[in-house]
Amino acid sequence: MRTVVYVVLVVMLFFSCQEAQKMELAEGVWHAELKVAENEVLPFNFILSKKPKGGYEMTISNASEKIVVDELLLDKDSIRINMPVFEGYILGTFSETALQGEFIKESLERYVPFTAVHGIKSRFTKSEKAQVNVSGIWEVSFDFDTDEPYPAKGIFTQLGDSVTGTFRTKTGDYRYLEGVVDGNRLKLSTFDGAHAFLFTANATDSTLNGQFYSGNHSLENFKAKKNPDFELPNADSLTFLKDGYTQFEFSFPDENGNMVSPSDAVFQDKVLLVQIMGTWCPNCLDETKYYVEYLNKNPSQDLEVIALAFEYAKTEEKAWAGIGRLKNRVGVNYPILLAQVGSSSKIEANEKLPMLNHVLSYPTTIYIDKQGEVRKIHTGFNGPATGEKHEAFKREFEQTLKELLAE
Repeated sequence: MRTVVYVVLVVMLFFSCQEAQKMELAEGVWHAELKVAENEVLPFNFILSKKPKGGYEMTISNASEKIVVDELLLDKDSIRINMPVFEGYILGTFSETALQGEFIKESLERYVPFTAVHGIKSRFTKSEKAQVNVSGIWEVSFDFDTDEPYPAKGIFTQLGDSVTGTFRTKTGDYRYLEGVVDGNRLKLSTFDGAHAFLFTANATDSTLNGQFYSGNHSLENFKAKKNPDFELPNADSLTFLKDGYTQFEFSFPDENGNMVSPSDAVFQDKVLLVQIMGTWCPNCLDETKYYVEYLNKNPSQDLEVIALAFEYAKTEEKAWAGIGRLKNRVGVNYPILLAQVGSSSKIEANEKLPMLNHVLSYPTTIYIDKQGEVRKIHTGFNGPATGEKHEAFKREFEQTLKELLAE
């Protein structure tokens, strides 16, 4: 009898070990794809590694950007990967060397097919060597074939077949882009947990004609020409107070339900920055990280910051959860107020802030002096992917605050 029990236990242990082995994911480099159209996929790479205390983390690479994702939840052959800060997640099934599922943004009801395989280091496949060089500055027009075209500035560096860079617009940038030139075909992509961007174009040394895929929900045509002298409008001139308004007023709740306004006593006789943002917005995240870094390095009793969150989360509970996640992940030490739920519509945002000519961009920052007067409004944010433009913004930001604080 004991022998039978022993054999049964050995068999159970054997199959248990076999099952445990099935739950493992291969460490190292993975190649992932998001299906953004019937015949187009958006590729990116990540490194998967085991955490010292158990579980896994993945590091997504977009050119020089590295995004650490540390919430991978495994249950039998199912997996859920929660993106840091943003509400998006990947849900699917896995084997040791393959993943299959969807990238999901529930509040927007967006679902993008996702697959990944272990061991492939290349981002894009190439069939031939580059026949053109796209390095340089490009004057770009997106949606040029619609009633609402908008300008952008392409900034690219090509080394051999490999390309990195970004597109700057009036409202921000299109993140760290990485890709290749395949013959005369330009291919660029990025995935940061919020945005999934793919750009493809037929290229010459002086022209681009292409398509811009944002997930599987948006497709825009674009064209471009090389123009080393091209520049976008000044970001400090795009948003301003309407005639008849001299101050920037609002009243929105904090996480405790307290209504907060610039006229509150705590903000009087201080320089105040008001950040119009959303927790879903990567450019806002870049800006928030910079503001937190600046405040930590330059503490001042005469400076206050308030963020106004315009959230597309469908409920206040989910909106506050997103705000809490951002504050905890980034270490935000200033109040974030909930200005809007259920939509990130700029038209609706403008109804809540009627003193502005328009809410053109998330983010937008309003600079208010110690007397409560609006001194400057900066539209958009040039993130780290823009290189020198980002450094120039930081220098200008610090100089502006220095002058306001000295008054």
